[in-house]
Parts: sequence; C-alpha cells; structure tokens
Amino acid sequence: MLNLALTGFVLAFLALGFRRPYLWVLAYLYIDSLAPQKISWGFLKLVPISLISFLLAFGGWLLLDYKINSRFTMRQGLIALLLVYCGLTTLSADFPEDALVKWDWVWKALLFAMFLPLTLTTRLRIEAATLIMTLTVGAIVINGAIKTLAGGGGYGTLRLFVNDNSGLYEGSIISAVAISIIPLIFWLIKHGTIFPSDWRVKLYGIALAFACVLIPIGTQARTGLLCVALLMVLALRTVKRRVLYLSLIAVGVLVTIPLLPKSYTDRMNTIENHSADQSASTRVAVWKWTLEYVKEHPFGGGFDAYRGNKVRIELTDVQGTGNNVTVQTHEAFDKARAYHSAYFEMLGEQGWPGLALWLTLMFSGLLQMELIRQRWKKRTGPGEMWQAPLANALQQSLLVYMTGSLFVGIAFQPFCYMLIGLQCGLWSYLRRIDSLRPIVRTQRPALSIGNAVAAQ
Repeated sequence: MLNLALTGFVLAFLALGFRRPYLWVLAYLYIDSLAPQKISWGFLKLVPISLISFLLAFGGWLLLDYKINSRFTMRQGLIALLLVYCGLTTLSADFPEDALVKWDWVWKALLFAMFLPLTLTTRLRIEAATLIMTLTVGAIVINGAIKTLAGGGGYGTLRLFVNDNSGLYEGSIISAVAISIIPLIFWLIKHGTIFPSDWRVKLYGIALAFACVLIPIGTQARTGLLCVALLMVLALRTVKRRVLYLSLIAVGVLVTIPLLPKSYTDRMNTIENHSADQSASTRVAVWKWTLEYVKEHPFGGGFDAYRGNKVRIELTDVQGTGNNVTVQTHEAFDKARAYHSAYFEMLGEQGWPGLALWLTLMFSGLLQMELIRQRWKKRTGPGEMWQAPLANALQQSLLVYMTGSLFVGIAFQPFCYMLIGLQCGLWSYLRRIDSLRPIVRTQRPALSIGNAVAAQ
C-alpha cells in the first residue's frame, strides 16, 4: 500500500508539471531529498526517477518558463567555479574509480544549486521551495521521532524509512539537517501564505520542530547536540523576551536530562574526553593526516582521497576515582578512514583552492542574508514584513549546517546547496524588487534674494 501511495504521489507531482513547469523544480527538490526510489520496491525503483525529474526541471524552465526576471548572481558564479574545479580534480584523482562514483551525484547537486535561483522569481516560488524542502525533511524527521519516542533509537541503529546509511538517512547528517530546518519551520508558521497561519499550522509546525529536536537523541549523534546549542544561542538575537526564553531553556534542560537514556548521556560525555573514544580520536588523527597530505598535494587528491590515509591512534583509558585512578595508554592503527568533517573533506579532496571557494560561498551567504535583514527589518508596508525574517532564518539554517559540518563530511550534501540556492534566489529577487521601487527625490524650495542673503 505504501508503495502504491508513494508511486501515485510522485507520478501525480510530475504530471502537474505539464500545467505548471515550476512544479518540476519542486518535484526534484522532493525526490532528491527523500529518495522515494529507495523506499519503493516497485516502479520507482526500476526507473531513474531522480534523473527524469532533474531533466524535466531544466527542460521545463528552458522551454516553457518566463526568464525575463532571472538573474545570475556572484554566488552562482562561485558554484560554477567549484563545479569546474571539482571536475578537474576528478580527472587527476588518487582513486579514479571511487572519485567518479562521488562525482556522479556531486555535479548534479552543484549544477542544480546554480540553476535553482533562476527559477525563484516570485515570493510564491521562494515560499514553495522553502515549504517543499522543509516538509520533505520533515517526513524523515517525523518517522525518526516516532521511533525515538517508542524506544527505537540508538547510535547507528535508528532505522528511518530505509536501512541506508547515506544522504539524509545517515544519523549525523539528518541530525544536523533536522536542526537546521527549525528556523524555516517557524518562518513558515508566521509568514507562510500557501498554508496561512492558523491553529492547525501552528500546532503542526511546533510538533515538527519538537520532532527535529528528538532526532539527535534518537540517532545519539554528538553533532546534533552542538547544533541544538548553537540554535538556542542564535535565537537570542530575535527573541523578544530573553529572560523568559532563557528560563524556559533552563527548566527544559533540567527536566529533560533525567529522562534521557543512559546510552545517550554516555555518548555525549565523549565530547569532553575524546581521547578515550576511538571514533573521536580517529577523527583527530585523520585531520592531522590531511594537513600533512596537503603540504605535498596543495590542490587536493580528488574525491575520496582519504582512502590513502594510514593513521596511528593513541587511546587513554582512565579507571577508578579519587586517589585510586589508573591511566592506561595504548595504540591502535587504522587506514582509509573518512574525514568526518566537511572542512577537512574539502581540504583533502579539493586542496586549498577548493576550500577557499567553498568557504567564500558559505560566508558570502551569511553576509548577504545579513544585508537583507538590515535593509528590510524596519519596513512595515504591505508585503514587506516577510523578507527580513526569511533572510534571518536562512542565515541561521546555514550557520547550524556549517557547525554540524565541523564533525560530518557533508561538504557536498545536496540539501546544503538547495539552501544556498534559496539564499541566491532571495538575494536576486529582492535586489530586483528594490530596483523597481520609486525613487523619492526631495527638492529644496527656491530661495528668494532676501532668504539667500540671510542664509549666507
């Protein structure tokens, strides 16, 4: 039954695109995030549904959509440079076959991020893309939250729609992404027009935000805890009653901690003492290896260059308490360990130029959203009160994602580039709107001879 419902929904989504071509863009956002072909066991699994929706989105825009308001921005140019650079490093990769496997989906993520802003030419389109991205991630989040509440969580054991440890179905990745969409959820609650704000929208939005917070608990991903902490701090910027907000957080933490499973608190404790945890110690060793690697390979080793690493790990085991403490140190060796950090992933695979391009792309997005927020936050006219909050939400989402990517190798995760595409689309749209605003000129009254003499 699930297979039939999912297949029917996807086919209906694509069919509606023949009437409204922009729906193919939304369909690709949905399919590339949820990957219904992995959930299905029938028709969707047999056809390249992601590629079909990708081609329909591009073809629909090229042949059927209006392009008069489309603009190519500086950040889209950065994405284009990164795409070309990654293609060049793939040609000279240390592990050519593995690099081609990753390139097969990376080029689509980058190309679509460059293309998406060209279609976001109205407020409705921007809101629709935000809504589809949020609800699609929300479907995965709700599934995981229900299982977490039912006691089915655990590190590496929280099974979402599919038993697949890649994309948004990987524990650390979905933890970071789930927290990053919370600002978008609250923007949609307050400013959404597709589903106007009423008690049902508010109830669903708050419940979805709560489900997002449950995901780091269900996955027991340390990344998620850091993302939650950052989002709480970022919210201080816009919350009206800060003392009440901080009090509620304090009460919530005190009430929640005793209810958390022991396995979760034990895993979170390894953040402080990483030397006793082999997983955390391995990450540090791989990061050191990467820094040494780029000294000889400043342009990187191409996708999956980590397969060439060999690391030595020093683990510390502390037993006992008080004066009866025994410290034992032993060595372990490992090889071909992933970077577990988007920053070191970019550095190891694309070298210093690739890392510089990627960081410029990220920080320029934060800057652009801040400029929009400052420009629009004091406007109170009709239709002028949603822009600054959306820029703030997109800025917070990207900051949370960048924090999560410190400890997860998600430099090329498609969701991130969809988020960047939204930012580029909002920036381009609002610049065009501002350029159409009437310029009010104030003229000084002509001075009479007497007034001119007096003025002197």
